[in-house]
Amino acid sequence: MLLNRRTLMQVAGFGSALSWLNLGMVRAQDRAFSHGGTNIGSLKYPKDFKHWDYVNPNAPKGGRLRVGTTSSFDTLNPFTLQGDPAVIIGVATITSNESLMELALDEPRSYYGLIAESIWFPDDFSEVVFRLRPEARFNDGEPVKPEDVIFGFESLKANSANAAAIYKDVVSATKTGDHEVTFKFGVKGNRELPLVMGGVSVLPKHWWLGKDASGKQRDVAKITLEPPLGSGPYEIVDVKSGLSLLMRRVKDYWGKNLPNAVGSYNFDEIEVQYFRDRDVLLEAFKGNQFDIMLESSSKQWATGYDFPAIKDGRARKEAIAKKDIANMQAWACNTRKPKFQDVRVRKALDLAFDFEWANANLFYGSYVRSRSYFNNSEFEAKGLPGPEELALLEPLRANVPPEVFTTEFINPKNETPTARRKNLRMAQQLLAEAGWSPDQSGPNRVLKNKEGEVFSISITLDTPTFERIALPYKEQLALLGFDVSVRTVDDAQYERIREDFDFDVIVAVWPQDLSPGTEQRTFFGAEFAERKGSMNYCGIKNPAVDVLIEKIALAPDRKALIAACKAMDRVLMWNHYVVPMWYKAEDWIAYWTRVQHPDNMPGFGLGYSPDIWWSNEKAAAETKKN
Repeated sequence: MLLNRRTLMQVAGFGSALSWLNLGMVRAQDRAFSHGGTNIGSLKYPKDFKHWDYVNPNAPKGGRLRVGTTSSFDTLNPFTLQGDPAVIIGVATITSNESLMELALDEPRSYYGLIAESIWFPDDFSEVVFRLRPEARFNDGEPVKPEDVIFGFESLKANSANAAAIYKDVVSATKTGDHEVTFKFGVKGNRELPLVMGGVSVLPKHWWLGKDASGKQRDVAKITLEPPLGSGPYEIVDVKSGLSLLMRRVKDYWGKNLPNAVGSYNFDEIEVQYFRDRDVLLEAFKGNQFDIMLESSSKQWATGYDFPAIKDGRARKEAIAKKDIANMQAWACNTRKPKFQDVRVRKALDLAFDFEWANANLFYGSYVRSRSYFNNSEFEAKGLPGPEELALLEPLRANVPPEVFTTEFINPKNETPTARRKNLRMAQQLLAEAGWSPDQSGPNRVLKNKEGEVFSISITLDTPTFERIALPYKEQLALLGFDVSVRTVDDAQYERIREDFDFDVIVAVWPQDLSPGTEQRTFFGAEFAERKGSMNYCGIKNPAVDVLIEKIALAPDRKALIAACKAMDRVLMWNHYVVPMWYKAEDWIAYWTRVQHPDNMPGFGLGYSPDIWWSNEKAAAETKKN
């Protein structure tokens, strides 16, 4: 996925919800435009700010950044569900399609004008107006126009289930001036929508409606290996399909003097290399084939970086603290399949997962188990529901598990052999109540229902790294009689399986924001349960959840937002749609000292973002010794 601060929304210019806008203490009704907006508190940076506090404004320009990833690609167009787009975490330049506004990485949620120089909306949040910078240009020299903003918005909404969810309440996008575009909304009071629209990726309409060098008509809905025209600081200059990309800094980039860009985009070139799996990726990093390694495996972090360059200082490893919500990562059950539709079955799957053993024996004690879709935040449901939550939940009682009102959700614990056996007995009882019992006549005592169907589960993974977690889980499930298989597929196949919901159980992640909003529709809304490409991986169709999603989207203030998120969190957790995994509160990074980062790393968003790093040519000579 392409996550970076120039695309303030997720993937192709959409994703995280933004609300609680504060426009520099101005009133919206008198059309006083602001240079930015924030969803929590007030803006840190004034209109005349010089650069982000977390960058090195004197960082040298030059050199090449080499980045590695395990994904592959067969298209350079991320705005279609067809094919596998070339994306990588932390590099802002795969497409160079900039958004209207961008995220500051040292504030909880604050956004500043990029292609748009200013923003305005009325007190009822029924519309938003963006004024574009007259100097904004695409990399072919053509000016960025309102028509390009509208084209980008309409293309995203038409081609992406996630964008369709987020832009559901946007009823029109119109040009209202030579450098002005207005989005009108079908609802009032949705505080997040104005800045959500700031995340629209601006696409060059003239380029996409034109023809390529061979005379073929371009199509934003189709795959292509032709580098798309963008407006950003880099452009793709060399493509080896599925293997590598080379991007070069645009010398006459229109925004190079913006305060947003000072101290950023320091490398002359960025090379993205694609590897088969994470084991190969790590060995390539240790062999000095690329520069920065973002590690996600606790085992690799603890044991995999003991190599000469780390010992002699030519490479380093660091843990950089994050301040964002810790996302829910989980074994996601596909409730579209009848065998997973009984909550007792899903609860049994949770009882069988031995997190404590895995954390001690596989993770070196590095993780905390997830207990919420909003881990480590004020939205996390703890204790029993308070008065504000009860006011939301009582009308929904018929569609809410009774435990929501009486019991705090706490994951089962397997801290001792006795506790482990007790949890398995509870799981066995729940399965029996749901109609699944071990076959006494067969040698393997597999679970069967009264029709004689075997309860088989296929766990699909996209990396061998997870096999060491999945296989012990398989053993625990086998003790209950489940017939479990674990298969690892390549990234392209995994993406198709996930988008088509063609799985039993996968590892899923829901990236939450410090101001949740309409993206919850595509995460958990019934409308998106059958829409291919959405993030409703579990196939949730719950009327109570749908109501609470809209309470989140239209919350009149932050207190109401917190109550709505906690209420939805309780309903989701007690329905056991997932078997929660774990989270960590820091980024693990290893890097060769030929590249450097600022001393004051920001912490919010993608806090390690290599967009703010630079090349150390003196150290580069040392790294060549390896």
